[in-house]
Amino acid sequence: MNNRNHFTIAIIKEARIDENRTPFTPKQIQTLITNFPNLNILVQPSKNRCFKDEDYFKAGAKIEEDISRSDIIFGIKEVEISKLIENKTYLFFSHTSKVPKDAHQNTQDAAIIYKKELLREILKKNITLIDYENIREESKEAYRYLGFGRFAGIVGCYNTLNLYLKLHKKQMMSRAFEINSYKKIKELVGKQDFNKLRILQTGGGNVAKGSMEVLKHANIKQISINDYLNKKYDEAVFCTISTGERVERIDGKKFSYEDFDANPHEYKSKIKNYLHDTDMFITGHYWEPKFPKLFHPNEINKFKNLRIIGDITCDINGGVPTTIRSTTIAKPYYAVDVNSMKEIDLDNKGIAVMAVDNLPSELPNEASEEFGESIISEVLPHLINQDDGRINRATTASKGKFCPSFSYLEDFIR
Repeated sequence: MNNRNHFTIAIIKEARIDENRTPFTPKQIQTLITNFPNLNILVQPSKNRCFKDEDYFKAGAKIEEDISRSDIIFGIKEVEISKLIENKTYLFFSHTSKVPKDAHQNTQDAAIIYKKELLREILKKNITLIDYENIREESKEAYRYLGFGRFAGIVGCYNTLNLYLKLHKKQMMSRAFEINSYKKIKELVGKQDFNKLRILQTGGGNVAKGSMEVLKHANIKQISINDYLNKKYDEAVFCTISTGERVERIDGKKFSYEDFDANPHEYKSKIKNYLHDTDMFITGHYWEPKFPKLFHPNEINKFKNLRIIGDITCDINGGVPTTIRSTTIAKPYYAVDVNSMKEIDLDNKGIAVMAVDNLPSELPNEASEEFGESIISEVLPHLINQDDGRINRATTASKGKFCPSFSYLEDFIR
């Protein structure tokens, strides 16, 4: 594409009925067409998208169901398998980077089955798949150039605080998707009384930062790890811990992230040091199946005050054992019995869980705008002109096979 005078990009219609985000807003489309006169933009019509087809048309895009003449196709979630077009370049979140090593043995999990079929079809149709999640700096755990993490953190934290109000029989705040305004969210949380709530949060990236924004607007005081472990407060407080503060080497040697990533089996979680005096636990860290679980089911009874978990990371049966399934925007909560680890009614005693897997879709307009700006500044120049390596590193499959960094997926699809 580098030397072509004309090229065409397309925005797909999302397959999931509850997915209303978009890679580009109409305003961004208008800017692209103005700045790149030889750029053609196709938009598949959609009734679910947060912006109307008419707005894209007015911005200069062509509204067409058939996008087969496009060079690059942008989406958000996984593309419907039957709609994949051969020999095209696709960008979307494939959610295949973190598949467990034994996932190929699991033939019953619907999500696993779908991912296998998706990847097989991508290879069969000679599709180039570039995964947004992997567009990052050189180091695997380095800065990601784009994502919805901040808005996942914002909405996830808001939903979790709302769960607290629900369990304590207080008037709940309006749902995020109903008001569709971060400004309004900040106003609402600032009016609530969270009493002496003690919140532990994990993570240091955009998810955790988004969550922290909401906690601070809720007038919940941030305190140090030492104070969290040793002091009592007459007000709501929160503490955020990093990877090195939630895991430790089994042999007692010094922590380093590089070593943890390379040798996770030599580490164990020390999250229980914090959870014994925590009321609400919010996760915002990155997790893979190779990493140790934060805690095990038989340890939950030791956390006497823990009542609410907002699992923003939402890895099913992953690092947080109470996340036995994901939830939806319409029904964001469930509870888990701490003895049987089975789902129970939310009004019963147990751990209440918030595990919505598409949180940014509750603030789709603002989330899409921020995401689109990142694509324009950090991705398009390297797709259309000269790649500095970030696109190559994020390419999962090309020319009918997996790229070297993702060759492990060969075993997964067998």
